[in-house]
Amino acid sequence: QVQLVESGGGLVQPGGSLRLSCTGSGFKFSWYGIHWYRQTPGKEREWVATITSGGSTIYADSVKGRFTISRDNAKNSVYLQMNSLVPEDTAVYYCQRRENGMQYWGRGTLVTVSS
Repeated sequence: QVQLVESGGGLVQPGGSLRLSCTGSGFKFSWYGIHWYRQTPGKEREWVATITSGGSTIYADSVKGRFTISRDNAKNSVYLQMNSLVPEDTAVYYCQRRENGMQYWGRGTLVTVSS
């Protein structure tokens, strides 16, 4: 079955960096775009970035210039490089795949930006 597994979260100081990974299985990974979202308690899940099957990328304004999404189809993985982190980036980060109106989510990885 379709599975997405996020990893790489943790505690980082403001101004620091983290790289998140999303590894997929149960489907032809290279055929699909992958999306990163994030969510903080009491708020709706917020879209962060997308990479298409062809490698095109788009970003939310809040992370543009600081975050970079990339993919390695040989490893069935998408990455989110996060630089210049600020406390407002604290959230659980999820990756998502869509197909025919269905949404597949991972369980998320927690990123905490704090001194």
